[in-house]
Amino acid sequence: MNKMKDINLTALSIAYRAILHQKRRACLTILAISIGIASAIVIMAAGKGMQRLVLSQLDAFGPDTLYIETHVPHQKSNDSGIGSVGITITTLKERDIETVREHPNIVAAYGQVIGQEAVRYEGNVTKTMILGKGADTVEVEKFSLSEGRFFTHEEESSLNSVVVLGATTKEKLFGDDIAIEKTIAIRGKPFRVVGVMAKRGSAFFLDQDNVITIPTKTMQKKLLGIDYVQAISAKMQNTNNSKQTVEDLTEGIRKNHHIETTETSRDDFIIQTMADAQLTLTTITDGITFLLIALVGISLLVGGVGIMNIMYVSVVERTFEIGLRKALGAKKNDILWQFLLEALLITSSGGIVGIILGASIAFIIYLIANALNLLWIYSIPPLAIVLAVSFSACIGLIFGYFPARQAAHKNPIEALRFE
Repeated sequence: MNKMKDINLTALSIAYRAILHQKRRACLTILAISIGIASAIVIMAAGKGMQRLVLSQLDAFGPDTLYIETHVPHQKSNDSGIGSVGITITTLKERDIETVREHPNIVAAYGQVIGQEAVRYEGNVTKTMILGKGADTVEVEKFSLSEGRFFTHEEESSLNSVVVLGATTKEKLFGDDIAIEKTIAIRGKPFRVVGVMAKRGSAFFLDQDNVITIPTKTMQKKLLGIDYVQAISAKMQNTNNSKQTVEDLTEGIRKNHHIETTETSRDDFIIQTMADAQLTLTTITDGITFLLIALVGISLLVGGVGIMNIMYVSVVERTFEIGLRKALGAKKNDILWQFLLEALLITSSGGIVGIILGASIAFIIYLIANALNLLWIYSIPPLAIVLAVSFSACIGLIFGYFPARQAAHKNPIEALRFE
């Protein structure tokens, strides 16, 4: 065993000296491997960060929330679907909200509409998103107020002109001044400020701080002149019954819209729970990450072919050395291990450098994301480290074996004659 250990150490020493002898070529090969490994590390880390960013968009809603939105019914088989572009579905109305509220597993529900308007306070004007929501928002969504209160059911039902400002909108209109009980103008109509939201960040590319929230009915009647909503949010009492709840609500809304159970293609709405949405988003982000890693894997295989070519060149260049070693008593396995260890040293070095480089780039991405106020996390999955080390070692073994085998089987007499 000691003899075998000495032979391996000798082969390792020879391989190390051979790498030092061709520093530039070895460094370029290590760089090629490290870039591929670093790319894999960055992609896996970015995948975790992206997943956290996407799922954070749902943080305002708990797993006990379900969401109903309008949906263009499926087109006929001979329809290209182009005609559905720009269609506005106006069938989701107050009766549907009441159907949702009446379900025994629903605690609270409200309809939503959205628009964009210029808002004025004295000399300050800003263009912002206007969100029409119900008073039940306080029970369905997770948020807090920095000033004042949210509007009440009485204010909603009586079409009161009251608003709750987002943090950014408040700063644009009032600066450091108190906004509560001040009057702003939307489309030239006065609205009284009753509350200011605490900072919430972005959700699905919507800046939740640069918004104004007003009662849905007020927005429908006084600003938009419509009688429908674009979506309904609701909170369930028992999430274990979510599947049955969705089925019941689907049946109820179909009845409101005069859609038969057998005519599901006519459905002009979609019901989805937040748990389903989270699962869907997680699956999507995992799929994207896997696809990108597969592409990086292809580049690493190309790098492996490059290592094979370099090792073949190295074998040719050192043919005389191989013949001399064999003439002095070196066996096939000694020559095999010499070149195999050389390939492993190069790929392992590339793997280590790649891990360090990838972790550093991932951290820079994390810093940039946080500077942009994105809910990003810095996480290097242990699996990424294991895969990086394993993959680099496998590349060394697989693509280094064939050149090493060729070197081991060289005839010593012919090798000594090589010039």
